[in-house]
Amino acid sequence: MSQFLHTINSPGDLKKLSEGDLLLLAAEIREFLIETVAKTGGHLASNLGCVELTLALHYCFNSPFDKIIWDVGHQAYTHKILTGRRDAFPTQRQYHGLSGFPKRSESPHDAFGTGHASTSISAGLGMAAAAHLKANESKVIAVIGDGALTGGIAFEALNQAGHLRKNFIVVLNDNDMSISQNVGAFSAFISRKLTGSYFRELKKEMQKLLKSIPAIGNNILHFARRAENSLKGFLTPGILFEALGFEYIGPIQGHDLNQLVEVFLNSRKIEGPVLIHVITKKGNGYPPAETNPAAFHGIGPFDVKTGKVLPVKGGAKSYTAVFGETMLKLAETDPKIVAITAAMPDGTGLAPFARAFPDRFFDVGIAEQHALTFAAGLAVSGFRPVAAIYSTFAQRAYDQVFHDICLQKLPVTLALDRAGLVGDDGPTHHGVFDLSFLRHLPDMTIMAPKDENELQHMVKTALYSNRPIALRYPRGRGYGVTMDPSLLTLEIGKGELLEEGEDLTIVAIGATVYPALEGAKLLRSKGIRATVINARFVKPLDRDMIICAALRTGNLLTVEENVLQGGFGSALLELLEMEGLTGIRVKRLGIPDHYIEHGSQGQLRKDLGLDGAGIAAAAEAFFSGERKVASIAALIK
Repeated sequence: MSQFLHTINSPGDLKKLSEGDLLLLAAEIREFLIETVAKTGGHLASNLGCVELTLALHYCFNSPFDKIIWDVGHQAYTHKILTGRRDAFPTQRQYHGLSGFPKRSESPHDAFGTGHASTSISAGLGMAAAAHLKANESKVIAVIGDGALTGGIAFEALNQAGHLRKNFIVVLNDNDMSISQNVGAFSAFISRKLTGSYFRELKKEMQKLLKSIPAIGNNILHFARRAENSLKGFLTPGILFEALGFEYIGPIQGHDLNQLVEVFLNSRKIEGPVLIHVITKKGNGYPPAETNPAAFHGIGPFDVKTGKVLPVKGGAKSYTAVFGETMLKLAETDPKIVAITAAMPDGTGLAPFARAFPDRFFDVGIAEQHALTFAAGLAVSGFRPVAAIYSTFAQRAYDQVFHDICLQKLPVTLALDRAGLVGDDGPTHHGVFDLSFLRHLPDMTIMAPKDENELQHMVKTALYSNRPIALRYPRGRGYGVTMDPSLLTLEIGKGELLEEGEDLTIVAIGATVYPALEGAKLLRSKGIRATVINARFVKPLDRDMIICAALRTGNLLTVEENVLQGGFGSALLELLEMEGLTGIRVKRLGIPDHYIEHGSQGQLRKDLGLDGAGIAAAAEAFFSGERKVASIAALIK
């Protein structure tokens, strides 16, 4: 039974506790996190690493009047627990439950919705500028990790923050930098003392005094500042942030509540932008997560005692694993193949490639824009670069795909993992826009496999097509199909005819092909015979196969896990219009014009009618409508 956790229903309840009580509360929260995430899955290591940091922030600031913005947001579990969502927390990332990320519609304490990295400083600076314009005395605190700080937008925001000089606090949650314990402790002591009001006032008075000395005062002041900066640069890594116009404080031990509280309370009194450098440890307090924080970054249900992930049904390999294995196989015989990732070697399946070919593997950090232009530089130099990026994160590099890759017709392969519905991470992570934002770019080829065997052939096809190619594939396991021992090169723009029928043509792409086959089977039991085509390519389309089938049946149903606006179905409508085939009836199935919330992939596909039963129901209604139209036409005649 918890002593304190059950009493905390808002941040205001924290202020009733002593700092000693906060230490006990931190232990209770850590235990609660481990037990809950073990059942539901989620982001554990990052959340265990910032329990004390979150407690200190809410203890020293007054949310929601003061604004706390969590970069990326997957480390905001303790924040959610402290802000009235403790009892609902076991529903996080579950269907119709709490989001796994900060969400403005969920709580007034979620100052800004997040899910993608490196945005907190920009958003926080906007809020700080707004507070200044309103003459509002609220504090704005952006919490950003050292990984997210590698994103270019973070440095753009830091640069403007130093220029604007608005009251604004950035907390750098550093859980990866190597800083020795003794230097860190000494620096923490110095920073805590130098942020106190006495020392800050003393510094101002000394500056005034030096400036007042005739002739030599400014020179002495300049020398003193140089000496101070040299000492800070020797003792801390803060010289960069000082150069950008921030008051740098740190490094601070991020699991020492007393240090954190003292520094945060002092930082409230500092005018202008402040950066507080906090050192934390991912997975802190849970040995399995401390030992292997990457595995516990995003993890499924696991056994608390052992830390081992609970087995899931089905032994098929994931699409990610098949992609990684195929890359490794091809690279063994081709030294021109290089792989690029944006801070996700494990998540994209490239970790084995990195171990086998360290000189041909590049992790650029959370910098998708740079990743693609870097890939273009490799391609223009004769290499075969593959940039493996989650579909949702590739959205951040649209201009680089257009300007640096397609416009120059460079052979860069964009491997879009987690395309389509991803499940529990929700709307910030569903990869349901890539077909729309890539399809209209000239010289871009887009393909998607129906299963893991086709994926391995598409990887080879992409690498040796000598053109810009986007290869999108879903999150999760494949179908357990037999894997061909030899890799094939597919014909660009050639689809696959899977079944023939005279009533209806179903053209599906990627993850929707097998559900389309299942739907066709259900339709046969009702006397409707459907042609089923695995399109394989969104661009270019297999014109001859699609038009021939559409003319034969007169009814065309398209299926995709992408938004309907500008997606695969739209491409087929454009094809029919260009061919003058306006008499063919068309029905499109896909993602409607609204954001899709979190839930399991299976549940979401069922809700959206993208499983076999849903496709069959839509096809039956569509075909029945055609028969009614035909009957009315006969009566008119």
